[in-house]
Amino acid sequence: MQADLKAFARCGVHGMTAITAITAQSTVGVSAIHPLGGDVVIAQVRAVIEDIGVDAVKVGMLGTVEVTLAVARALDELPAGTPVVVDPVMVAESGARLLDADAQDALVREILPLATVLTPNLWEARVLAGRDAAGEAEAGEEADEADEADEAEILARELLALGPRAVVVTGGHRTRAVDLYLAAGEGEPAVEIAGERHPDGAAHGSGCTHSSILAAQLALGVAPLEAARRARALTGEAVRNGLREVGEGAGPVDVFPLGRMGSL
Repeated sequence: MQADLKAFARCGVHGMTAITAITAQSTVGVSAIHPLGGDVVIAQVRAVIEDIGVDAVKVGMLGTVEVTLAVARALDELPAGTPVVVDPVMVAESGARLLDADAQDALVREILPLATVLTPNLWEARVLAGRDAAGEAEAGEEADEADEADEAEILARELLALGPRAVVVTGGHRTRAVDLYLAAGEGEPAVEIAGERHPDGAAHGSGCTHSSILAAQLALGVAPLEAARRARALTGEAVRNGLREVGEGAGPVDVFPLGRMGSL
């Protein structure tokens, strides 16, 4: 959530939150998860809709079936045409499972058809498409770049069949750090969004940052493909400038120049 709000602020939009779960986590791992009740989640969303208004939505961690169904109901209450970005948060950077197995089915059935843009990484795309998360390569076998690119496009097309209007398979877990964008529509071409990999950066929160920047761009009226390009570029900068000295594990991304000012 902290990464989401920083990303919104970086894009010049005012972020409002509806908390779905309270987690105790650090750069090392997740030590506790407390999901909130669905009625509380809906109440938070309604409070924002009725007072401040909504120009775009980013959906992140859902956790349970109850929360997933509550978010689906809340999305139905948005003004028609409100862009919805869905980041299928399933596993934390540290490896902790953040989405129950039955909630995953509810996510596919109830949330994906409401998505303007779905932003899975390669692992998440495999799981949502009903494939082995490890992919076709055997353990320890280096993925072939061409095969991996073909797989990303196949997965994107399979995910489009589940209802979102566009899919971005992010490149952080691919051999090349290339995002793949595909919009619904017969004959629509897949578009590669290239970017540098920053092995010396810090990537904790990179997925949240990417999807939040994309949602912010849609709120500003930017078309989905250009929004995806801006999200890739700004997230890459945030990883490059990541706060490697913060924490004992994967340091957080930095969408602001905090590394030059010191962190609080």
